[in-house]
Amino acid sequence: MLSDRSYMRNDYARPTTSVLTWLICATVAGFIVQNVFWRWFGPNVGRGFDAALALTPDGLASGRIWTLLSYGVLHDMRRFLHIVFNMLGLFFIGRELLPLLGARKFLWLYGGGVVGGGVLWVAVNWGTNGQLVGASAGVLALFTLFAAMYPNRSMTFLFFFIPVTIKPKWALLIIGGIDLFGFLFNELGGRGLGGVAHSAHLGGIATGWLFFRYVHQREWNNPDQASPGIELPGWLKRNRRKAAATPHYKVNLSSPATAADSPSRDELRAEVDRILDKINSQGFGALSESEKRRLDEAKDLLSRR
Repeated sequence: MLSDRSYMRNDYARPTTSVLTWLICATVAGFIVQNVFWRWFGPNVGRGFDAALALTPDGLASGRIWTLLSYGVLHDMRRFLHIVFNMLGLFFIGRELLPLLGARKFLWLYGGGVVGGGVLWVAVNWGTNGQLVGASAGVLALFTLFAAMYPNRSMTFLFFFIPVTIKPKWALLIIGGIDLFGFLFNELGGRGLGGVAHSAHLGGIATGWLFFRYVHQREWNNPDQASPGIELPGWLKRNRRKAAATPHYKVNLSSPATAADSPSRDELRAEVDRILDKINSQGFGALSESEKRRLDEAKDLLSRR
């Protein structure tokens, strides 16, 4: 029966809402709730809400450890562009990195950038009554990894409605230079520069670079550090094939008897489609050893037929 064939069964997980969508929705929801508390219930309730989630040196000293992460869902209500630019950056950069990293590593990088930015900001502003809100540190951590992976890819964006094309490496240098200048000559002196938390931005950039250097490069074994890029993982290269691995099925083109027992082209394509869907939703690192071998075998089989 057709239902007995693997390629006619729909027994693998269907694509679900991505973590990128959930992150954007959670941040926008936090900003909406923040405005509701301030504008509908008054400043006292609004300040209480901010005190519970925003990052402050006093709050951290009193045990509110979660504010190192929760401050990323709040934004400056006086500057609507604050959340707009952050969410646009999160969307456009996130959709490039999420298929490559997978959901888990993507969340670790974004959350690590938020925490790293918060730690550096608290260290610089300890003893003050300042308050940190915004997802900029997490977005800059993602952008730093993107710029390190694709330093020379041209990207175009609107700057005051004027299209500007620039390479990611130069954009990162400009952003980092501005934040370093503001950090050294304004924030360290306690003056600030337009209410911008330059130390938090630098913490996010540092987190993204550390992730690229000690996680991404090590996992992908990329020897070209001057121009790092994405290359095929080792299990897709023939010279890296494990000799001791036992194939799930064998194909002998010279023997008609054994060829009849091999899986059909449609069955093989269905299995490969399932694995590719998993790569797209969870990243290469989520594949099991058997799934990696199956892709390797399918590549050889389909190239011979």
